[in-house]
Amino acid sequence: MKTDSPAIYADLKNKLMNARFGPGEKLKPASLQGEYGCSANTVRDVLLRLTKVGLVEFEMQRGFRAQYTSPEKRNDVTRFRSMLEQEGVTLSMKLGGISWEAELTAAHHRLSHLESEFERSGDLADNPDNMKLWTNAEWSFHDTLISRCGSPMLRDTYENVYGQFRQQMVAQESGFGRSYFSAIIHEHQAILDAALSRDVTACRAAINDHLKRNYTQAVALEAAV
Repeated sequence: MKTDSPAIYADLKNKLMNARFGPGEKLKPASLQGEYGCSANTVRDVLLRLTKVGLVEFEMQRGFRAQYTSPEKRNDVTRFRSMLEQEGVTLSMKLGGISWEAELTAAHHRLSHLESEFERSGDLADNPDNMKLWTNAEWSFHDTLISRCGSPMLRDTYENVYGQFRQQMVAQESGFGRSYFSAIIHEHQAILDAALSRDVTACRAAINDHLKRNYTQAVALEAAV
C-alpha cells in the first residue's frame, strides 16, 4: 500500500525520536521506499525535511544519516529545552484559562496512566509500540503545558528541540526500569500541580528538576524566574 508524504514524515520522525535508527545510521531512500511503497525521491524529500528539525544529517557524497548523539549534544539540547519550556509555561500560566487547565489535566492523566503501567510491568525498553505511546503522551503533556504562551515561534522551536532531546535521551539512556518511572511520575505531578496553582517559581523549578537527570556532565542550571 502506498503511503503519503505526511504519513512517511510522521513515521520516520517517530522512529528517529525513539532511536529506532542508531546514531549515525545510514538512511537510504532506495531502501526505505520499499517499506513505504513510494518513490525514492519522496523519501529523499522527507529526509531533507527531517534535516531541518535536527533529526537527520545530510552530507554530500555520504547521503543521509540519523543524527549522531553525544553527551555534549544531550547537555546542550536539554538546557535549551528547559529554557524554552520554563518561558512557555510562565506565559501559559498568565494567559491560559480554565480550558487550558482542563486540557493539561487530561494530557497528564493519560501520561500518568501509561507511566504507572510501565512502572508496574517494566514493559517498555524492548517494546517499540509502548515506547511510541509513551513518547506521544509525554509530548502531549509538555506541549499542552506551553500551549497558551501566545508565541507560535516559541512553540515551533520547542517542538524541534523536544524531538532532538528525545532522540538524544532515548539513544543514550541505559534503561527505563521501574525506578525510572517511579521518579518521573512524581516529577510530572509536581509540574502539573504548580502549573494549576499558577505558581511560576515552583513550576519552573519542577521543570528544571524533571530535566536535570539528562545532564551527562556537570552543568549548573538554575530555574530562572
